[in-house]
Amino acid sequence: MKQAVVLVFFIVICLGVGFLGSKYTSQSISDWYLQIKKPAWTPPNWIFAPVWTFLYISMAAAAWLVWREFGAAGASAAMAMFIIQLILNALWSYLFFGLRSPELAFLDIVILFAAVVLTAVLFWRHVTFAGVLMLPYAAWVGYASTLNWAIWRMNP
Repeated sequence: MKQAVVLVFFIVICLGVGFLGSKYTSQSISDWYLQIKKPAWTPPNWIFAPVWTFLYISMAAAAWLVWREFGAAGASAAMAMFIIQLILNALWSYLFFGLRSPELAFLDIVILFAAVVLTAVLFWRHVTFAGVLMLPYAAWVGYASTLNWAIWRMNP
């Protein structure tokens, strides 16, 4: 029972970060984001919610697997990195959509990408499958980084 509660806790935390970010996104998506220049390979707006939902649940499962095997103290560096990348994730939405600053958001997402990769490596060292669960997130943030960079450069 305790394990299920902790899994739900991780899911709520991760989805909560997404919810927090969506507050900034929803303020800009219908006006500012529609008006700025974007590369042809920008995904349609409807794809972001399902992709992020999947990614938040995957990263929650990854954190839960590490916690289940080692506890917070036994995997303190990995869990600290997990928290750091969640903070950077939420910050990106604020910078990009809240402040409408692709430049500042790009700085954040570069650091976020490094933090996600490091989290995946640390998780991998504890529970291989937990590291695997972080790979789609790393790939998406890598893609989002290039998209962020392109938007920044197209909208000086």
